[in-house]
Amino acid sequence: MKELTTLTIDNRKIQAEKGATILRVARDNGIEIPTLCYNEALEPYGACRLCVVEIIRDGRSRLVASCLYPIEEGLIVKTASERVIANRKMLVELLLARCSREKAIQDLARKLGVEKTPFRAEYLEHNRCILCALCVRTCQEVVGVSAISLVNRGVKKEVAPPFLETAKACIGCGSCVYICPTQCIEMEDIGDTRIIHNWKVEFKLKKCQACGNYFAPEAQLEYIRKKWNLPEDFFDVCLNCR
Repeated sequence: MKELTTLTIDNRKIQAEKGATILRVARDNGIEIPTLCYNEALEPYGACRLCVVEIIRDGRSRLVASCLYPIEEGLIVKTASERVIANRKMLVELLLARCSREKAIQDLARKLGVEKTPFRAEYLEHNRCILCALCVRTCQEVVGVSAISLVNRGVKKEVAPPFLETAKACIGCGSCVYICPTQCIEMEDIGDTRIIHNWKVEFKLKKCQACGNYFAPEAQLEYIRKKWNLPEDFFDVCLNCR
């Protein structure tokens, strides 16, 4: 039998399974908390800090990342207090200084009533990467390859292959492309070749023996085949022709 914990979120008494995070419980109960670096398929990371909430425990309050903080008995949570909103606005202002043209950031700023940023970073303002690390974590946790990582520090921090060279471990699956919230990772399939421009890699695509369409990188299919000990001819045809 599941052990339940009772807490209060925005003046609502809520019971949830012990060990769940504030973010998960809030969303399960229709309480929206903004995030940029969170995805249910990945371990919580707490990079963007937009999911910050105010908690009150033993009469003391503080700000925490709701994606990382586990619920506790009697915990009081405020998801939109003045302190929380002020903190989120500052974070969005910093994001606008880095990625002023990104729609995801502009939409978030609009919701919070942020029209402009007081911060100046002209050399970064056209950058499309928000450093959420979703691509890095997906490559590591889901794909299991670790072809890319976060490198450098401060304003020079970026997502890149090791030593800023070609991503030799990449298998061309495109998972990083699909999960990126700002679509800043560029990938295209041209004929029998897949190119991921950000990581400076090219892959030959597998041709389906039934329909003749190119459907996936050979490197990706071989990686999956070996990982699951599948027959050598398992990917001779695409999923649509099976």
